Amino acid sequence: MAANLHTPLIVAISSRALFDLESGHDVYVNEGVDAYCAYQIEREDERLEPGVAFPLVKKLLSLNDSDSDRRRVEVVLISRNTADSGLRIFNSIAHYDLDITRAAFSGGESPFRYVTPFSADLYLSADPANVRQALQSKVAAATILPSRKHMQREGQLRIAFDGDAVIFADDSERVYQTEGLAAFAAAEKKMATTPMTDGPFRKLLQSLHELQVGWPRDEAPIRTALFTARSAPAHERVIRTLRAWNIRIDEAVFLGGLDKGEFLETFGADIFFDDQTGHCESASRYVTTGHVPHGVTNDAS
Repeated sequence: MAANLHTPLIVAISSRALFDLESGHDVYVNEGVDAYCAYQIEREDERLEPGVAFPLVKKLLSLNDSDSDRRRVEVVLISRNTADSGLRIFNSIAHYDLDITRAAFSGGESPFRYVTPFSADLYLSADPANVRQALQSKVAAATILPSRKHMQREGQLRIAFDGDAVIFADDSERVYQTEGLAAFAAAEKKMATTPMTDGPFRKLLQSLHELQVGWPRDEAPIRTALFTARSAPAHERVIRTLRAWNIRIDEAVFLGGLDKGEFLETFGADIFFDDQTGHCESASRYVTTGHVPHGVTNDAS
């Protein structure tokens, strides 16, 4: 009987996001695929160092109960490696005792095509082109940015989101970009009781909410937060939209244009998702950050 892939939260992750593969990637870029394969095979008994998303994956997998067959989270490896050169990756997974059993090695072709058959709820990759393909296929996806701060944070899994073009559609952001702040504020005040349209990460937030309700509120091992550049009076529509969706979000910070980095560090985010490259570059100095190349601010890129 086929295993049921639809029950747990399924996170697909690239090998370059999970492990530090940058030296090998340089060989691939400068010398080609054959040299890269030889490089990895020669080192297949050498463990890889953790990558930017490694601490996040550890916390995601810790949500599973070791005393139960029920899995709350499934992490799937999606890699451009061949199975031969990917042996080093599996050896490193075993070394770190990561409960990752499913993988797809695409042998140099785009590995994105395996994201949908695995029913992934979230795709994390170091390749922006694959991330864009995933978003076009209605899968929440983000490009993991290089960061000096990918330490393991103890305690709860803490996930932070931007609002417009991430949790919500980019309709309001388009008004701001084309007509300015005053028009945006007026439009949001007028539409305060009208829920916003879903953004690419709405389903993921819903899935996290459904995981959270499995524990008493003060014991949940997951905590979510919204960090948005919005301020009053544009706050009301956000609150009413989440209420209409019946989705819990634990913390909401309305920054009114302030830099997000220090606030994210205060929250202790294990990962932060934002659509704007400037916000992402700032945030990545403090926390692991995923750029969501969606919406009006990414149309020309």
